[in-house]
Amino acid sequence: MTDLVAPGRFLGMTATEATADWIYFGAPMDFTASFLPGSRFGPPRIREASYGLETYSPVLERDLTELAVADIGDLEFSFGDTSGALDRISRTAREILERGQRFLAVGGEHLITLPLVRSVIQRYPDVVVVHWDAHADLRDTYLGDPYSHATVLRRVSEIIRPGNLYQFGIRSATREETEYARAHSHWYLEAVREPLMRVLPELKGRPLYVTIDLDVIDPGAFPGTGTPEPGGIPAAEAFASLRLLSGMNVVGMDLVEAMPLQDISQRTALLAAKMVRDALLNIAPRRGGEGDGG
Repeated sequence: MTDLVAPGRFLGMTATEATADWIYFGAPMDFTASFLPGSRFGPPRIREASYGLETYSPVLERDLTELAVADIGDLEFSFGDTSGALDRISRTAREILERGQRFLAVGGEHLITLPLVRSVIQRYPDVVVVHWDAHADLRDTYLGDPYSHATVLRRVSEIIRPGNLYQFGIRSATREETEYARAHSHWYLEAVREPLMRVLPELKGRPLYVTIDLDVIDPGAFPGTGTPEPGGIPAAEAFASLRLLSGMNVVGMDLVEAMPLQDISQRTALLAAKMVRDALLNIAPRRGGEGDGG
């Protein structure tokens, strides 16, 4: 059991960086936060909260210790250096992919998705981006800046192939974002599970990059986030939607915008940690390549 309880490492991630199929790391950046800052503290708090969970899921009948996942810690950034941070994130992801591994990154703000997708495109040029969020994140600029957590999916849509952006759970957008989405995105409002289930046949076998802004979940269940939006999917729907990814070709993933310091109840960190655990239980193969995840 001492192998499972390691300070600074997510519960049950027992593989080494050299032997892992999946790499887990934190990208604690929130330089463009537009409302409440603090998501940079998400990665360490999510790790701490993971020790309140079991490595085994009776629903999925899988155990995190059966998977070859390595937690390599959090990246370090010079405070306020957005360009430098994005370059560091991109370089880290690229090195992982060049070794034939896949990654799950935890933010931090949603802008970290842009350098991650840039790196994935180099290996998987036809990647499909699957996006869950309360917000469209399709503004062209925010306060004059084209690089923001409010513009990140607009920038992503410009670098992936046309028609390869699928957005789920959206319940907040400007009129301009809505018009852009209707022209450039597969756009599903408010729900995640039902529309995702409908489009799975057209996504089967294609390389998928999944980005989940955790504020897609109802803020009553997930209060610690920088831009909480009333409404949202229940936590149970979020976990049920993750189960739909089993058997899909997920090549990379991120979960962003958790801000546990805003929530003294700890339910934000615990929910985020369980989302990490269940995401990997669904998409990562067992050691030795057994299983159908990823």
